[in-house]
Amino acid sequence: MDFSIDPELARLQQKVSRFVAEEIIPLEADPASYDDHGNIRLPLLHTMRDKVKQAGLWAPQIPVDQGGLGYGPVGMATLYEAMNYSIFGPVCFNCAAPDDGNMYMLNKLASDEQKARWLDPIIKGDVRSAFAMTEPAPGGGSDPSMMQTTAVKRDGKWVINGRKWYITGAAEAEHFTLLAKTGDDVRGGLTAFLFHRDEPGWHIDRRIGIMGPEEHGGHCELVFDGLTLDDDRVLMGVGKGLKVTQIRLGLARLTHCMRWLGLAKRAVAIAADYARNREGFGIKLAERESIQMKLGQAAMDIEIGRVMVMRAAWRIENGSKARQDISMAKIHVSQLLNKVTSDAIQICGARGYSKDTVLEWIYRYARQALLVDGATEVHQMVINRFLMQNGDDFWGWGLGDD
Repeated sequence: MDFSIDPELARLQQKVSRFVAEEIIPLEADPASYDDHGNIRLPLLHTMRDKVKQAGLWAPQIPVDQGGLGYGPVGMATLYEAMNYSIFGPVCFNCAAPDDGNMYMLNKLASDEQKARWLDPIIKGDVRSAFAMTEPAPGGGSDPSMMQTTAVKRDGKWVINGRKWYITGAAEAEHFTLLAKTGDDVRGGLTAFLFHRDEPGWHIDRRIGIMGPEEHGGHCELVFDGLTLDDDRVLMGVGKGLKVTQIRLGLARLTHCMRWLGLAKRAVAIAADYARNREGFGIKLAERESIQMKLGQAAMDIEIGRVMVMRAAWRIENGSKARQDISMAKIHVSQLLNKVTSDAIQICGARGYSKDTVLEWIYRYARQALLVDGATEVHQMVINRFLMQNGDDFWGWGLGDD
């Protein structure tokens, strides 16, 4: 097995790391860089995105002929980790959720006409997007078959009614993908639709406050009360909504992990720097065995996560869906991000708990990692299903059996 990356990708990773260190990380120390919800303020974001484009680092996950750098999952894993060494990083490179997953979905599934209208503006950074799937109980969440939002054909048009919530980015999004029930079949009863923010028949009921810092546009509750769409708004085909969801969320779960590894590495770097310089009772913190154990464990856990993410990325790039690999990576990396950041705060003491570093930001953000795109327990059940189905073949070194 070859775990090396090609020289061109290695050079690009170094270029991204330098850009993050020199251009983005310094912004974190200035309170004026933040909006009211703890993210980079939009005028500053637009400035940084222009700098990213000028540096030739824009949208590495997008094909070259569409304005990106043309990298697949392996390249994305390499670069996203470097980008999220800063809390502001991914959105500056147009690699942040939910746009990242929505671009992948539309590029893979949309018609040429749909790409021109719904995808290209997201790639260029002209608009933001959202994926509206999750519903209040008794509606669909991790189990899409429970979907309550309906789309009914009337006079040749689709009329949509229902409610969604915790829709990431909705308050800033212009382009939406919506999952609605169009039939009673468990696997073929859902359909994905595309719509624009300015169309009538829906509204944002509220922006839901959350524990951590928020993506631009927050997490919103949406009400659909007669949104009416033509057939050209159907993505992939009527009854293909579950397939759309699987394609949309599969790689998106792994890209979360790619980014979270960068945050975890940043947390360790802050803690290690503090431990090297902080002295108490006659010795540096870094000389204490208890601190060495915490930092050593953190380094090991992150490296395990990197290997897991890269193996899943390699399998995807070579034709596998890598579902069990993605689930394992999602569990491990989300858990290590929480543990590593907590230990980093403990090492830094009051400084770690304060806003003098970004550790408290990462810690609040990290808690959602155990929930978004499938809770830990759901992914454990996915892994068990593959174990029961495949027996000893589960442990194979090949592409895996999907």
